[in-house]
Amino acid sequence: MTQEQIDKLLSEGEFPESTEQRQLVETHISWVVLCDRFVYKIKKPIRYSFLDFSTLKLRKHFCERELDLNKRFAKGVYLEVLPIYETGGQYQIGGNGDVVIDHTLKMRKLDPIKQMDVLVRNDKVSPTDIRNLAKRIADFHKETNIIFNKDVLDVKEKFNALGEEREFLVEHLNKNSGRLIDRAIKASNDFLKINKTLLADRLGHGFFRDCHGDLHTRNIFLLPEPQPFDCIEFNDDYRQIDVLNEVAFLCMDLDALGRKDLSELFVNHYHQLFPVMRNEKERQLFIYYKSYRANVRAKVNSLRAKSASNKADKTKALNEALKYLRLMESYLNSFETLFTKAL
Repeated sequence: MTQEQIDKLLSEGEFPESTEQRQLVETHISWVVLCDRFVYKIKKPIRYSFLDFSTLKLRKHFCERELDLNKRFAKGVYLEVLPIYETGGQYQIGGNGDVVIDHTLKMRKLDPIKQMDVLVRNDKVSPTDIRNLAKRIADFHKETNIIFNKDVLDVKEKFNALGEEREFLVEHLNKNSGRLIDRAIKASNDFLKINKTLLADRLGHGFFRDCHGDLHTRNIFLLPEPQPFDCIEFNDDYRQIDVLNEVAFLCMDLDALGRKDLSELFVNHYHQLFPVMRNEKERQLFIYYKSYRANVRAKVNSLRAKSASNKADKTKALNEALKYLRLMESYLNSFETLFTKAL
């Protein structure tokens, strides 16, 4: 669908149930329509280096893939994939129509005030909440498929992909952002060169698993029981990762929200339930993974800034990109000297 079609669906379209509320939330890869009781997620017809939603067939496939993968831990939230029809210039979700123009994933709407990032900002997340979440994630990681065949150094290419945003961020932020990106890429390359054997060892010991892939506070509800959702479906490689990489994302996000205490509580409790940091090198790897996750958030916000439809959204995305660049730098500062000396 196009933005124009989405706008018309929102204002005039037919939905499977009557609804008074129709609110559009846009990400860099999806349109999400919030209704009274349900949510409809529609993938944008785009192609990036890491995903391809450019055809109707691909968008249907990834809607179905998203449904199946998220049922591993959110079965009651993810409901079904429905066609979107165009009939006489009008749009409808489900039912019968003339031409299928797209597909949407129907989900149960969860209470937005229970979203974890909202609760963290309002200081309403308790140590018990964090321990319960650590147990939920550890239990999921123990049960999900183990990955034994993977290029453990593929994180290098993903980390270095931030370089694709260098010119744009230098132009719209400052020259220092370019120097920081250059430094971060070199530091990452050096770290991975030194620790190639460590990563191979972790692969062999079953620490790489079919995870969530996008585990941060906006993708978790505390109802009060923890409810993760919205795992990565568009690229298996981004989801089939070291569990320590997954844990690092959530901890980085808590750090970014100013709650390092919750971040440390989570990783320590998780480690008690599922020991994943067996020595000092693996603790350094955890910090590296946090720097990588901050790197990814910086890139995502750069992409959002590029696609923003107005100045306010562009400025907000750029400010977020800068925040994550600085967080990435803080992680680099904490371990860079150690592994540079080992070169």
